Amino acid sequence: MDTARYWLALILVVSFPPAFLYWFVIHPFTGFWRRLGPLETHLIVAPAMILVGIAIYGFREPLMRVDFGFVPAFAALAVLSYLFAGLLELKCRRYLKLRILVGVPQLTEDPSASSLLTEGIYGRIRHPRYVSVFFGALAVALFSNYLATWVLQVFLTPVIYLLVIVEERELLDRFGEEYEQYMERVPRFVPRFGSGQK
Repeated sequence: MDTARYWLALILVVSFPPAFLYWFVIHPFTGFWRRLGPLETHLIVAPAMILVGIAIYGFREPLMRVDFGFVPAFAALAVLSYLFAGLLELKCRRYLKLRILVGVPQLTEDPSASSLLTEGIYGRIRHPRYVSVFFGALAVALFSNYLATWVLQVFLTPVIYLLVIVEERELLDRFGEEYEQYMERVPRFVPRFGSGQK
């Protein structure tokens, strides 16, 4: 059990910072990356993020030093959090192909060739994947109960919010008024209940 807790915590701590940094590098500079193209962009940015992950892994001993131990009540909450995250992710994956997940529409020379996703879960909240990521990370923090995972969880909320702001600027640039109307209709993270919603 302790080994599983350690490795889950370590995977989270090593993978999340470069994964989020990746999109902070992509979204604000899409004009530049579009001129390069999707393949060239990924050949530049992905290795850099892998190096960031390797650097974090190099500091794993001090990062993983504080272990609060296994707490059964936290583990039960972790299961609920993970199930919620998994359900959201499944709802997202019905609409997201791999090319969307790796940012190909943002990186193509004619980004207007892609269409705005407003169906299914995307008709209820604009950023269900970020909600899923938040609850998935929370599940790992609850189960592993390492200080590093809790620190990461605390920073995850403002990081997700800032990334969404940056991403929405790019989406407004790409879809214009269509995205403005979508923003008015559909909340970012928490669905509206009632008020005529199906």
